[in-house]
Amino acid sequence: MTREIEKAADIPVVQIATIVPIMLTVGTNRIVPGVAIPHPVGDYSNGPEGDRRVRRELLERALKALQTKIDEQTIFEKE
Repeated sequence: MTREIEKAADIPVVQIATIVPIMLTVGTNRIVPGVAIPHPVGDYSNGPEGDRRVRRELLERALKALQTKIDEQTIFEKE
Protein backbone atom coordinates (compact mmCIF):
# COMPACT_ATOMS: atom_id res chain seq x y z
CA MET A 1 0.00 0.00 0.00
CA THR A 2 2.85 2.42 0.73
CA ARG A 3 4.07 2.21 -2.87
CA GLU A 4 0.59 3.01 -4.14
CA ILE A 5 0.30 6.08 -1.90
CA GLU A 6 3.65 7.33 -3.12
CA LYS A 7 2.75 6.64 -6.75
CA ALA A 8 -0.82 7.95 -6.77
CA ALA A 9 -0.52 10.94 -4.45
CA ASP A 10 3.21 11.63 -4.66
CA ILE A 11 3.42 11.57 -0.86
CA PRO A 12 6.53 9.96 0.69
CA VAL A 13 5.73 7.11 3.08
CA VAL A 14 7.88 5.47 5.76
CA GLN A 15 7.15 2.00 7.11
CA ILE A 16 8.42 1.15 10.60
CA ALA A 17 8.56 -2.62 10.63
CA THR A 18 10.18 -5.41 12.60
CA ILE A 19 10.38 -7.89 9.72
CA VAL A 20 12.34 -5.98 7.09
CA PRO A 21 12.46 -8.80 4.50
CA ILE A 22 8.65 -8.72 4.24
CA MET A 23 8.71 -4.97 3.66
CA LEU A 24 11.30 -5.46 0.93
CA THR A 25 9.14 -8.17 -0.66
CA VAL A 26 5.98 -6.03 -0.70
CA GLY A 27 7.90 -3.09 -2.14
CA THR A 28 8.02 -0.56 0.67
CA ASN A 29 10.38 2.21 -0.42
CA ARG A 30 11.47 3.73 2.92
CA ILE A 31 11.94 1.24 5.73
CA VAL A 32 12.86 1.95 9.35
CA PRO A 33 13.54 -1.27 11.27
CA GLY A 34 11.47 -1.49 14.45
CA VAL A 35 12.55 -2.84 17.83
CA ALA A 36 10.75 -6.18 18.23
CA ILE A 37 7.58 -7.90 17.09
CA PRO A 38 5.56 -7.38 20.29
CA HIS A 39 6.71 -3.73 20.59
CA PRO A 40 7.85 -2.38 17.20
CA VAL A 41 8.09 1.28 18.25
CA GLY A 42 9.37 1.10 21.81
CA ASP A 43 11.32 -0.85 24.40
CA TYR A 44 9.56 -0.82 27.74
CA SER A 45 12.18 -3.15 29.25
CA ASN A 46 14.50 -0.13 29.60
CA GLY A 47 12.06 1.73 31.82
CA PRO A 48 10.09 4.86 30.93
CA GLU A 49 13.10 7.01 30.00
CA GLY A 50 14.77 4.28 27.95
CA ASP A 51 11.50 3.60 26.15
CA ARG A 52 11.12 7.30 25.43
CA ARG A 53 14.66 7.47 23.98
CA VAL A 54 13.98 4.51 21.68
CA ARG A 55 10.68 5.96 20.46
CA ARG A 56 12.23 9.37 19.83
CA GLU A 57 15.13 7.86 17.89
CA LEU A 58 12.70 5.87 15.71
CA LEU A 59 10.62 8.97 15.07
CA GLU A 60 13.67 11.06 14.15
CA ARG A 61 14.88 8.33 11.80
CA ALA A 62 11.44 8.13 10.16
CA LEU A 63 11.35 11.92 9.70
CA LYS A 64 14.82 11.83 8.13
CA ALA A 65 13.62 9.05 5.81
CA LEU A 66 10.65 11.18 4.73
CA GLN A 67 13.00 14.02 3.79
CA THR A 68 15.49 11.84 1.90
CA LYS A 69 15.22 11.54 -1.86
CA ILE A 70 15.60 7.90 -2.87
CA ASP A 71 15.78 6.02 -6.16
CA GLU A 72 15.29 2.51 -4.80
CA GLN A 73 14.11 0.72 -1.68
CA THR A 74 16.12 2.05 1.25
CA ILE A 75 16.52 0.78 4.80
CA PHE A 76 17.23 3.56 7.30
CA GLU A 77 19.32 1.83 9.94
CA LYS A 78 20.29 3.24 13.30
CA GLU A 79 23.33 5.50 12.96
